[in-house]
Amino acid sequence: MSDATAESSLGMNNAKVDAPVDPLEADDAEIRSLRRELGELRVNNESIRAKLLEANMLANNYLEDIDKLRDQLDRVTSPPLFIATVMEVEEDMVLIKQHGNNQEVMTVIPPELDVTIEAGMRVCINAAFSIVTVIRKAADVRAQVMELITSPGIDYDMIGGLDDVIQEVVESVELPLTEPGLFEKIGIEPPTGVMLYGSPGTGKTLIAKAVASRANATFIRMSGSDLVQKFIGEGARLVKDVFQLARDKSPSILFIDEIDAVGGLRTHDGTTGSAEVSRTMLQLLAEMDGFNPSGDVKIMAATNRIDLLDPALLRPGRFDRVIDVPLPDEEARVDILKIHTRNMNLADDVDFQKIANMADGLSGADLKVIVKEAGMFVLRRRGEEVTMKDLLDAFEKVVAEEEMGTPVGMFV
Repeated sequence: MSDATAESSLGMNNAKVDAPVDPLEADDAEIRSLRRELGELRVNNESIRAKLLEANMLANNYLEDIDKLRDQLDRVTSPPLFIATVMEVEEDMVLIKQHGNNQEVMTVIPPELDVTIEAGMRVCINAAFSIVTVIRKAADVRAQVMELITSPGIDYDMIGGLDDVIQEVVESVELPLTEPGLFEKIGIEPPTGVMLYGSPGTGKTLIAKAVASRANATFIRMSGSDLVQKFIGEGARLVKDVFQLARDKSPSILFIDEIDAVGGLRTHDGTTGSAEVSRTMLQLLAEMDGFNPSGDVKIMAATNRIDLLDPALLRPGRFDRVIDVPLPDEEARVDILKIHTRNMNLADDVDFQKIANMADGLSGADLKVIVKEAGMFVLRRRGEEVTMKDLLDAFEKVVAEEEMGTPVGMFV
């Protein structure tokens, strides 16, 4: 290459290097770079925001778990409360009796409960015998779960063969509730209580329900075994609560079934259980003595073993009328069979007289089971009416179960 050509090329390169840079192009490049950085920062910011929200949610969940654990810890570590009954209220002090050990303590009434505390209320107390809260219901909850029927749907025509018994019960229980003026006109007091005794299944409970229905009274049924409690004093308190419930629901009929469980002849074998049963019966006697014979509450009781009852329970002034509910005779058995089959389709060959003649010694409950068994035979063969053969087969089955000692109608 010649010297002239080399000098020409070098001059051109120097011209390019020395050429000035356009400021607009430089600014655009810097702006594009900043925009890229801003976009990346925004993406990072959103990512951090999402992670922060997730962390907040986890923190809230942890806080809820902590609160639950704290509540559980408080429940586990907090001391239990005891039940006590308010005996007397005097200014800012109250006499309470703790259930179970019957310990009586005077304690101060909290200012926030001063208006609500009354004698007879049940309260919750702590180990220091301070009243924490008031239990609104004065009656024992167990008294509420007993059979309580406002108006039993039972009438006298549903009871067969017991006309004489029903007449005595009507005079002793129904008339004092529905027509008390009759007794005032004559100048006598109605019987305080009625005791029904007889074999199982003769209709003692049914009679009590029928009387309650006719008198438009509340029917309260309880078993004597319900009054026998584990702890000392609990049975007597339950007796008091049940009688108070009867007063609150008046007019009412208080029916104590199997009263021999708590009203048996008093004996003491040296055990606390025997003493508790005797104590419960004494409370029962005291409650009956405090009842007004002309009031709106009538007491009825039933037992299968009247020979086991304590004489104090049967003396005049408590159970004035002691009525025997016998097993049905042949005519009564016919009536009972007709009552239990009144809604059944019967064949023309059905002979109640023959069944009643065969069923000597059976109770009304046994006859009811015979009718139900006959209906099951019809159901088994998909029939439409009960025949004499069905009744005879049912009779044989029931009698065979009784002879073997199997509870009659166990499937029912």
